[in-house]
Amino acid sequence: MDNLALKLRPSKLNEIIGQKHLIGEGKILSNLVKNKKIVSMILYGKPGTGKTSIALAIANEIAMNYRILNAVINSKKDFDIVIEEAKMYGTILLIVDEIHRLNKDKQDILLPHLEAGTIILIGMTTANPYHKINPAIRSRCQIFELKEHTDEDIYEALNRAVKSKILKDIKIDKKAKETIVNLASGDLRYAYNLLETAYYASNDKKITISFLKEMNAKPIFFHDASEDGHYDVLSALQKSIRGSDVNASLHYLARLIEGEDLDSICRRLNVIAYEDIGLANPSIGPKVNAVIHSVERLGLPEARIPLSVIVIEMALSPKSNSAYLALDKALNDIRNGNTGNVPNHIKTNSTDYKYPHNYPNHYVKQQYLPDKLVGKEYYQAQNNKNEKTLKEIYEKLKNIK
Repeated sequence: MDNLALKLRPSKLNEIIGQKHLIGEGKILSNLVKNKKIVSMILYGKPGTGKTSIALAIANEIAMNYRILNAVINSKKDFDIVIEEAKMYGTILLIVDEIHRLNKDKQDILLPHLEAGTIILIGMTTANPYHKINPAIRSRCQIFELKEHTDEDIYEALNRAVKSKILKDIKIDKKAKETIVNLASGDLRYAYNLLETAYYASNDKKITISFLKEMNAKPIFFHDASEDGHYDVLSALQKSIRGSDVNASLHYLARLIEGEDLDSICRRLNVIAYEDIGLANPSIGPKVNAVIHSVERLGLPEARIPLSVIVIEMALSPKSNSAYLALDKALNDIRNGNTGNVPNHIKTNSTDYKYPHNYPNHYVKQQYLPDKLVGKEYYQAQNNKNEKTLKEIYEKLKNIK
C-alpha cells in the first residue's frame, strides 16, 4: 500500500513544491521540459528535497521511455538491459539513485552511451557531486542543487495533503501543523510521514500538539516564543561564538541539545573552527574533530559534556577569518578568468625546478605564480599572536632577493 508521500507525488513540474530557482516560469528545468529537450543531469540535495519527484515529473511530462535503477542495489546486468532497451528505442531516460556510489564497471558501460545520446541520465544524490561523482560522468551532466524546503514550503505541502482527502476526515489545527513543520527541518518526506502516522495512530483522526508529543520520540522544542526556525538557533550559536559571548554560546548550545540534534551541532562547530577562529588558533580544528568523535561514541546525555568544553574554548578563543578570505580572493580570480599558465619550471618533470630542500633553510627564491599574477597577494595576516608569527615569516620570505 502506497504511503502518503507516494500518493501525493507530483506528476508535473508545476506541481512540485519549492525549488523555485529551477522550476517555474522561465526557469531552467521548466524550460527544458517546455522545449522537449532534456539533457543528462545530476540532482543533488538533502533527503526529502524532491529529487525523485522532479526526475519522475520530467519523465512523465516529456513522455519518454524511462527506467529507474539504484547504483548500489542494481547489478551490472540491470544496466546492460537498460542499454539494450536504449538501442531498441533509440533513446531512453535512465534515472539512477545514489549516483555517487556507481562503481567503475557500471560507469564504463554507461559512458559511451551517454556520449552518444542513447542514454539520457538523471542522477540523484545527497552527496556533493563535485567531490563524490566520477569526473567522467560529471562532465557529461548538468548539475542542479536542490535547496532545503522552507517552512512555508512544508506548510503548503501539509495543506495540500489535508485538502487531498487521502486522509479522510482528518482534523489538524494550525499549531499542530507548525509543530510538524518544525520537526521536519526542511524534509518534506518526513513531514508527510509524520502526518500520516499521526492520523492512523489517533483514535478520532484529530492531530494536536499534545498528541504529537505523545507519539514522537523527538522532543518538540520551539526555539523561542515567535517559533523562529532551527537554523536561526544554529546561526545564533555561530554568531555568539564569533562574537566571543561565552554565555550566549552556551545558551544556544543548550537549545540545540534539548532538540537532540547532535549532527547539526557538530557540523556547525566544524565550520566555526575554520571560518571564525582559523589561523588565530589552528589547534581548534583537531580539537573540534576529537569532540565530534566523542559525541558520536557517547550520544546524549553524556555528549553534552565534551560539547560544553569545546564551545567555551571556541567562544573565548582569538578569532581570524583571514584564511578563507584569502582563498575567496583566489577563487574570484579563477572565476573571472584571471589565471595564466603554470610556469614551465614547476610543471611535471621539469628539469629547471629548484628543489627547496636542497637549499639552506629549505628555501630558494623562484617564481610559482603564473606570469600575469606575479606580485599578487591574497593572504592578509590579522592581528593575533599566531598570525603575527606567520606575518613575520611571510614578510621575511617576500624580502629575500
